[in-house]
Amino acid sequence: MYNHPYRAGRRKFFFLLFPALFFLAGGAVMLLWNAILPDLLQTKHITYWQSVGLLVLCRILFGGFHFGPRGRFPFGGPPHLRDKWANMTEEERKQFKEQWRKRWD
Repeated sequence: MYNHPYRAGRRKFFFLLFPALFFLAGGAVMLLWNAILPDLLQTKHITYWQSVGLLVLCRILFGGFHFGPRGRFPFGGPPHLRDKWANMTEEERKQFKEQWRKRWD
């Protein structure tokens, strides 16, 4: 696999960013819940950890556990791209991948 010098740094950044965003979202859920639902539906206020648990529960019930890319080419994507990928030769696929690497790196 092709490695840039800064790629490992990017991985560490995203490895730390996603949990931070998840816990920040827990705070947002708590604030929204406590601001809207107790008056609207006569529910109790929830704590921060209850809101994080609610996020996890929603992920289990509605999002599933998907690790890694989903819906990305060549494994998914629009049907015309899947067909194009299926009809490419190995050389065309290598060239296509190189073009995408150059765009994103």
